[in-house]
Amino acid sequence: MMNALIKIVTVLALALGLLLAVNRTAQAQGQEKLIMFTGIITAGKTSEPLPEAYISIPRAGRGVLSNTIGYFAIPVLPGDSVVFSYVGFKKQYHIIPRRLTETSYSAVVAMQEDVQMLTEVKVYPYPTEELFKQAFVNMKLPDERERANLARNTSAESMQRLAALTPMSAAANYRYYLNQQWFGRESMTGRSQMTTIPFLNPFAWASFIKSVKNGDLKKKDFRQELNAAPKEGLSRQDILKNN
Repeated sequence: MMNALIKIVTVLALALGLLLAVNRTAQAQGQEKLIMFTGIITAGKTSEPLPEAYISIPRAGRGVLSNTIGYFAIPVLPGDSVVFSYVGFKKQYHIIPRRLTETSYSAVVAMQEDVQMLTEVKVYPYPTEELFKQAFVNMKLPDERERANLARNTSAESMQRLAALTPMSAAANYRYYLNQQWFGRESMTGRSQMTTIPFLNPFAWASFIKSVKNGDLKKKDFRQELNAAPKEGLSRQDILKNN
């Protein structure tokens, strides 16, 4: 704060010295007396000082810049039109009164923001909009590769290969053991009952003779169903060999 006051006092002293010198010259030549115009330039909405604002007198062809706190000092003549300009703000005009009798004149200049609405600009990476739309339609989606990998990894062949390569867990091993005990030769049912032989079953022979007479064994549908039946007793090595 003290440095700012020292700068203001120094600028004011220099301006007064310049004013006295110019005023003496003007009086000697019979011209109008000069007036020291001082003040502060601020933003209209926030009242913050605007540093490096340009203050000019177009008729005299001279101007000055405001300091870091928005303070300025410039010698003027009565009736001069002073122009204040700053980037992002509207130009503002101030006329020095003609009937001013004092040798100094001060003012606080509040600049108004200059807001300009620009028209919408569409930027396309192609010469024409039609080419851009065509390229957009033919564009591959980012997840296309992921979807292809998912379809390949979840196919029947991949799942069968994965099942063959994956070792059996403890729960699966226990379930397999129970199934073998229930359906195998060592089951309690197999021990307590006699094994049925199809060749000694008269009902099976009657059904077979009836099928031969009707010609069911010669039909193509029967052969197709027989050929389409899944293979039994496949091992892990057979599955890996086929894949």
